[in-house]
Amino acid sequence: MSYTLLSSPLQGFTDFRFRNAQNKIFGGIDTFYAPYIRLNGKMVIKSSYQRDLLPENNSELEVIPQIITNDAEEFLFVSKYVQELGYTELNWNLGCPYPMVTKCGMGSGLISNTQKIEQILHQVQNESDIVVSMKMRLGYDSPDEILDVLPILEKYAVKNVAIHARIGKQLYKGGVDLDAFQTCVEQSKVKLYYNGDITSVAKFQEMQARFPTIAHWMIGRGLIGDPFLPSMIKNNTTEYPKNKMELFREFHQTLYAGYSESLSGTTHILLKMHHLWEYFSVIFENSHKVHKKIKKANSIRNYEAAVAEIIKAG
Repeated sequence: MSYTLLSSPLQGFTDFRFRNAQNKIFGGIDTFYAPYIRLNGKMVIKSSYQRDLLPENNSELEVIPQIITNDAEEFLFVSKYVQELGYTELNWNLGCPYPMVTKCGMGSGLISNTQKIEQILHQVQNESDIVVSMKMRLGYDSPDEILDVLPILEKYAVKNVAIHARIGKQLYKGGVDLDAFQTCVEQSKVKLYYNGDITSVAKFQEMQARFPTIAHWMIGRGLIGDPFLPSMIKNNTTEYPKNKMELFREFHQTLYAGYSESLSGTTHILLKMHHLWEYFSVIFENSHKVHKKIKKANSIRNYEAAVAEIIKAG
């Protein structure tokens, strides 16, 4: 069975710089989902969101924009905006687990509010021709919350639903609930995509065997931690390329140069790179030591020296 690999959007990580660098140097991802647009009650799209979706910043990629909202007017406003940029689909985030989002009744905090979900989909379908897809958790408090939502999505012909097989209050802790995902597969007429803990070729193959009818696989944190992973999955190999460190160096330098140019001040640049290394460190032996070395680098000079040392030893 043929399959498609998708990049799950992660706020603060999978922006256009990351997407382009990953695609150019490693490849393997068929479609990238852009991190969500949030309007904060004002009909204004922040410049960082605008920049991230500009066609010229995504010319080599297939990208689908995403929104996080619990308001139909905001949904319609963003739909019109992305259509003007040439996009035909908007992904609706009902997956974000972070309390600052869920307390506002958005992300996974919206899943239990079926009335609101239906009201938004009804209005959007009546007032826009945008294609709607979804990114969801199984629920916020309970993994069966999603089962009340799936019939609504069928009713409004939602294109697909990517399910992260956890509940919101787990955040990213604990394991994925594969039995609950299986229940969704059995009960849903909407096309489902799988998301959650695809961190190795072996794990991907295990999931494929478990869910043979699923053809779309979304990789989130596993992609940031191991940008080689999609191409290794596509090539059906557990072996890294012989020039692994050369490729990683090129990837790192591309990102580092891009963020050094776009972020103001040493503190912001180092913070950005430190966050990335929380994930990057997993592809190195002694990943804990690698991450510690990066965290201790509190100046640009020390950071560059630490990276050079880590890659040389890698």
